[in-house]
Amino acid sequence: MENKIEIIAIDHGWSNIKTVNTVFTTAVNRIANEPGIFDNVLQYEGNYYSVGGKRLEVKDTKVTDDSFYLLTLAAIAKELKIKGKNHADIFLSVGLPLTRFGAEKEDFIKYLSRKREVTFKFEKQTYRVNIVKVSVFPQCYAAVADRMFEYDRKHIVVDIGSWTMDLMTIKDMKPELSECDTRPMGLITCMHAINKECVAKFNCEIDESELEYIMKTGVCNMEEKYAKVVEDEMRRFANKVFNTLREFNININITPITFVGGGATVMKTYGENTGKNISYIEDIKANAKGFEYLAKAFILSKAKQRGEK
Repeated sequence: MENKIEIIAIDHGWSNIKTVNTVFTTAVNRIANEPGIFDNVLQYEGNYYSVGGKRLEVKDTKVTDDSFYLLTLAAIAKELKIKGKNHADIFLSVGLPLTRFGAEKEDFIKYLSRKREVTFKFEKQTYRVNIVKVSVFPQCYAAVADRMFEYDRKHIVVDIGSWTMDLMTIKDMKPELSECDTRPMGLITCMHAINKECVAKFNCEIDESELEYIMKTGVCNMEEKYAKVVEDEMRRFANKVFNTLREFNININITPITFVGGGATVMKTYGENTGKNISYIEDIKANAKGFEYLAKAFILSKAKQRGEK
């Protein structure tokens, strides 16, 4: 059976939904009537939804309403389209922040597996999926799961996402759970700081999509007065991250540190500490790829237990 299962790995960020092959904005809005254009339009249970645009507001959890469920359907459709399929048995592999993992895992599984058999349309194409399993893995850990064997000494992994920063200590190729932490200081907080300063100085804001582009690429080509605010605030953000590491008694000049997630490029471009002990995984899909890796390992382990080749 496992040979026929399609693994769909999704990183449900507050700014972007990431799969192994796609990235799109965490935004979904109901459309009152049938639209004239069906690009990024989801049709589910008689309703039309536009996927993309202005991101959702951050809430306490991702199971508060149907938004992340609808975005999950869109992510499934985008991945199945790439695979050339519109009907599949699916293993959903997703994640949650490290220190909230235990408290939120079961609710997230129930939320995503509310219906085992789901039929919906995306961009007018009908998809029929059977969700046979939902597994939740810790963010940050997933991003480096395929290279954990490289960390045979103390190593710090810092996953800076849209809303949270996960800090994970690895010792002898295993996470040291007592030394893990999650802080609400992701890139959205940096965007807020930039726009607060812009309102105070120029009585205007910079569109978040433009700020995301700068954070992803390190390229800032706007007018000098705005560029200075952006770059100054990003440097402050990077310094705040390093100061947080210092609070955990981490020697940022000696201890091996790897930055992952959307904030890796920000730390590489604007961080003042750039020693040989610091490395970066700048692929914003790293966690999604890690969820897929861990799901494949799970399936392989179950097959070995049954004596399958």
